[in-house]
Amino acid sequence: MAATKEGKLVYNIYRALSFGAAPVLNLYLRFRRFRGREHPHRWTERLGRPSLPRPLGPLLWFHAVSLGEGMAAIPIIKQCIKQRPDLNILMTTTTASAFEVINKRLPSGVIYQFAPLDTLTAVRAFVDYWKPNAIILIESELWPNLIMTASANGIVLALLNARMSAKSFKHFSGPVLLPLISLMLSKFSLIVPLSNMQAIQFQLLQAPPCVINFSGDLKCVVEDFDVSEGELRSIEDLKLELAHRQVWMASSIHRGEEEIMLGVHRELTKIHPDMVTILVPRVPRHGLEITQELRKKGQNVALRSRHEKLVAGTNIYVVDTLGELRLLYGLTPIAVVGGSFLPGLAGHNILEAAAAGCAVLTGRHIGHFSQMVLEMQQLNSLSVLQVFGKLELVNALKELFSDAKVLEARRMAAKQAYHSLSSGIVSSVWNLLNSHVFKRVALLEDPSLQFSRFESFTLRYNLLVAITVLGSSGQANILIYLFFRTASLGAQKH
Repeated sequence: MAATKEGKLVYNIYRALSFGAAPVLNLYLRFRRFRGREHPHRWTERLGRPSLPRPLGPLLWFHAVSLGEGMAAIPIIKQCIKQRPDLNILMTTTTASAFEVINKRLPSGVIYQFAPLDTLTAVRAFVDYWKPNAIILIESELWPNLIMTASANGIVLALLNARMSAKSFKHFSGPVLLPLISLMLSKFSLIVPLSNMQAIQFQLLQAPPCVINFSGDLKCVVEDFDVSEGELRSIEDLKLELAHRQVWMASSIHRGEEEIMLGVHRELTKIHPDMVTILVPRVPRHGLEITQELRKKGQNVALRSRHEKLVAGTNIYVVDTLGELRLLYGLTPIAVVGGSFLPGLAGHNILEAAAAGCAVLTGRHIGHFSQMVLEMQQLNSLSVLQVFGKLELVNALKELFSDAKVLEARRMAAKQAYHSLSSGIVSSVWNLLNSHVFKRVALLEDPSLQFSRFESFTLRYNLLVAITVLGSSGQANILIYLFFRTASLGAQKH
């Protein structure tokens, strides 16, 4: 009880601070819009102002911070639509880059909005308008105003792919914030951590053990998606340009990592002069910057956004577009997944490359993706190779390009590991949502059909009379179930 009081006190302080900071955040949002970092026409959605009408009926709200987390949510969204086509689905993310890609990948009928800032005014406006029956958060989206407002409105909360970085865990474990995070986690009906270690961390932060369940990592599920004729034609054209040339890709690279990859490129082209290195920066705008820097040094570079061709003498191809990575993996036998070669980085999803049948390499700085790497290596030690720095990467790539059998073995191992890890995850997550979220409230019923307190009491009284008369017969067992069901409906309504 004392911890709850402390948590409420800390939350009240946060709420007051966020209320006071709201005008500054609104100005900052306008500044970001001016800089092109927010959507030019839909940025006001971040203030809780909707741009689309709310449909009638129950509504599930899925929220993910950015592109990777949003893509991970799509398979379970599709499963929800398949199992319950009568449900309305609302999807939110926070970044403009995620919006551009995810908006094309979502199933038809899914409503897509930008998530509100975690100010009380924005969150309340958003929740009051959309009136979600349940909110399903992805990974580490633990926002106090959102969670407490949802709880106050009787909205069921779930956290899928739940994770917390070591830095965040240390932050929340302190005496000031522990009561707040404990209070927030107590509001969830379901928490599905990425790993046993993550589960331990959430329990140390006082998440109720009864709500913690396991299903697997949704990022392991790499589904096919519809591709426009233009996209398909562009990929096929690039495939023809790469024909008869040795290729490797460095994907999701962060600023600073391009120097490592270009150093590797220089070493490899000494042996294979016609080799093509595909560079895919994590942030697309960095692609133009890298291209300009290389051209100043006299390098022949092709830039994808400008539809430049890989002509003879051009052996660096820079991809500065969004949403094509999965398609591009299909063009290369080798993928070096970045975000992992410099201290402070935390890796990226390697299973997208594995699903495409690439030989997968990554660095040592992989954060929570260490669990994914460990599971792949336990299935087959050839499925992913971790290297430390430029020299190890050069030697590993030299071996792959010189030994076709080793390359093929690594490609097959990666794809087999992907199939093993991705199997059954979506159905498992669906079953958990169905058991721990949907059945906790009258989620799939029209609110007008829910019982009032008096109606619920009257019906339960009549059921008790009928149970007494019928004794232990089969009909009595059915009535007993109905008794407890109406009791739960009455409690949820009030």
